[in-house]
Amino acid sequence: MGIYQQQVLPRLINVLCGMEVAGPYRARVCAGLHGRVLEIGFGSGHNVPFYPAAVTAVHAIEPSDVAWKLAAERVAASPVPVERSGLDGQSLPLPDATCDTALSTYTLCTIPEVVAALKEVRRVLKPGGTLHFLDHGLAEDGKVQRWQHRLDPLQGRVFGGCRLTRRIADVVTEAGFVIRELDRFYEKGSPKSLGADYLGVAVSP
Repeated sequence: MGIYQQQVLPRLINVLCGMEVAGPYRARVCAGLHGRVLEIGFGSGHNVPFYPAAVTAVHAIEPSDVAWKLAAERVAASPVPVERSGLDGQSLPLPDATCDTALSTYTLCTIPEVVAALKEVRRVLKPGGTLHFLDHGLAEDGKVQRWQHRLDPLQGRVFGGCRLTRRIADVVTEAGFVIRELDRFYEKGSPKSLGADYLGVAVSP
């Protein structure tokens, strides 16, 4: 990995993902988390202020050392212990049925083998555990989709493999989850091609 990927990109993502407009979306996706939580793509910890009181501990999966350093203040201020428990969502160093709930925000668009990673999440979740997810992906509108396909190669190069054209709900169900709640919308203040969001809760049978 070059300097851009290692040093610049985590700081850029920290700024973009820390925008105030995302706060209400983070609050919504974190609602209902409880017990021991697995968070894949922890980043610089922007979800920490939105963990509900029912959360008792967080296993943070984050590959970037820079992002983890940027998260230090949020982790220190967290009312629940947050432990960096792994680097790769595709291979989680946790025993089966360890966690009660799981969280992924703006991460499923980037993981190369996303179905494999979600199957790992299912392995780590207790039976009946839930995955709470928020991500951008392929829009419902055909005109927006055409722009997303045009922009996808550039998006991937600039943002570490991020995909605008991934069908987020489809990969969640392909991994064996059953979607219980799903909202599709465009983020306020964002171009539709970049802000076509999926926000939902899925159950691991």
